[in-house]
Amino acid sequence: MFFKNSRKTVITLLLAFFIIPINVFAYSDRVIVGGENIGITLNSDGVLIVGIYDVEGSSPATDAGLKAGDIITKINDNKVQTIDEMASKINNLKSENIKVGYTRNGKNKTATLKLYKDENDVYKTGLYVKDSITGIGTLTFIDPETKLFGALGHEIQEQTTGKLLEIKDGKIFDSTVTGVIPSKDGNPGEKEAEYDASKTTGNVKENTTQGIFGTYTEELPNKDTYKVASKDDIKLGEAYILTVLDGKEIKKYEVNITDINKKDNKNKNFVFEIVDKELLDKTNGIIQGMSGSPIVQGDNVIGAVTHVVVDNPHKGYGIFITNMLEEAEN
Repeated sequence: MFFKNSRKTVITLLLAFFIIPINVFAYSDRVIVGGENIGITLNSDGVLIVGIYDVEGSSPATDAGLKAGDIITKINDNKVQTIDEMASKINNLKSENIKVGYTRNGKNKTATLKLYKDENDVYKTGLYVKDSITGIGTLTFIDPETKLFGALGHEIQEQTTGKLLEIKDGKIFDSTVTGVIPSKDGNPGEKEAEYDASKTTGNVKENTTQGIFGTYTEELPNKDTYKVASKDDIKLGEAYILTVLDGKEIKKYEVNITDINKKDNKNKNFVFEIVDKELLDKTNGIIQGMSGSPIVQGDNVIGAVTHVVVDNPHKGYGIFITNMLEEAEN
């Protein structure tokens, strides 16, 4: 009798388990919509090789098998995350050959790098490296319940290698737009901006193909919230973007949604065209720094600006807001 009752209980639990949705996300159904221009600093998870150079007629990096895009994580088995740490370890070793631990395409590797001293007793590695990237973009949303934020709608790449920057952490901070360079066919324009890295507004935790994400650390802005649109809520036709083109003033600019792709796509989910005369007169379309600008349709936030169509800067791509919110929770 006990066995039969237990069996019924197990069957009931299994049935209950299978009717629970596979993906359950906890983001709010209403979010604070951004539009603010932000400064961004990302710190790499290790020291990124961005180039190589010859020393005394040879290339130590090439001889060691190192190349641009590799991320140095260890010097003689000692962990390093910054250029200063790497330089300190090399100088303290006082050796002509060092063991370098690095990652390439997610795999851990080691190499032996020969060092050369110049006339000032400074070691030359044959490597150009960096450990951080700074730039500007646009804040997309803040979840008022969790204080998670999202921005950009696409990844930040290291410019030299064109690869997504694997990050340790980062910051977003206050920024003011000082000017605009308009787009031309085949040559996207850009926002010119000043930023104050001492006025941090958030901590970045992730750099992904759907944007940068983290925790907003300041008091929440006193702004209305917007309903989060599902993919099926989005319609062809009128919408508007929110962005800053002068100072810190967020303004609305009219766009037209021309195509929607509901298939599995990371950040090019729909196409829009700018039809707002004021925006076109000032920027001639989408410009760099506009990435992350929220896109609103009716009372719903539907997504964010991600990419420009280079040959026609009046047109661009948007990412679904749900894609960004889901990634923010990962």
